[in-house]
Amino acid sequence: MLEFCHVRIYNHDMELHTSYIITGPTASGKSDFAHRLACRVNGTIINCDSVQIYRGIENISASPFAGRPISDEIDGVPYRLFSILDLSDQISVAEYLNMARREYDAARGAGRVPIFVGGTGYYINALVNGISPMPDVSPENRARAREMVATDIKSVRDLLPPDFTATDPQRVARALEVFLQSGRHLTQWWQVPRVGAITPRPYQILINPPSDIVRAKIAARIPKMLDGGAMDEARYVIANNWDVCRAIGAEQLCAYLCGEISMDECIHNWIVKTNQYAKRQRTWFRTQFAADIEIKNPNDF
Repeated sequence: MLEFCHVRIYNHDMELHTSYIITGPTASGKSDFAHRLACRVNGTIINCDSVQIYRGIENISASPFAGRPISDEIDGVPYRLFSILDLSDQISVAEYLNMARREYDAARGAGRVPIFVGGTGYYINALVNGISPMPDVSPENRARAREMVATDIKSVRDLLPPDFTATDPQRVARALEVFLQSGRHLTQWWQVPRVGAITPRPYQILINPPSDIVRAKIAARIPKMLDGGAMDEARYVIANNWDVCRAIGAEQLCAYLCGEISMDECIHNWIVKTNQYAKRQRTWFRTQFAADIEIKNPNDF
């Protein structure tokens, strides 16, 4: 069946595409599909998931490296930008895009096909459309912004314009640090023409199984995450004072470890939150992602 997949993702003159973006809702099977594609087309897998980029939470993030040693390859396929940051590290979309472009260039230079894989919409948007140029932020303003967000995020929100609607503390801190550095709001910088997109545009593959199949896979994989060491990863999150809201699973497990909920509630909440996230992802793919091909059952390819 892989041969059929190989034909479908070629263009009309049967030439390989320069690069690919493979995305889909969580638990859709995009990682396995990407690996099979990489084996077929001499590909390099490049992460575009904002949680899998962190080290020490591979089970919670459903990383390809969950249950296996962290390495720069899996079964001979190069893997890049997975488990490269400590939980204490911060990364902006601009910094991610710079790293992703370097890995893209390195893969191309090695004669390999770059295959971006992940479900983080703002990373994918940066790869496809580029980002608005912004000033470099000094370490002092970056630290000041994060301290202000940690101390009183509500007051920080009042400093930001109404059209900035993000609520994630990391993104709020990013908006604040840009304002502190430049005196201009992030939303004003967004109006500046974008730069840095991958060109030519990667061929875009959406792995999008029916929602009932994804729900079943989500429910089935959480016990496997627990067996794989997710609880120890949650203890690591607590020890590093990481913002648990940034990773579904971390929030629920940490609440259990702190005695706030039972294990049954932990698992239930984890499943519910993951399903809600998958629904939000589907909405983004439907409205913001122009797939060249949509695959309902990746196992058929």
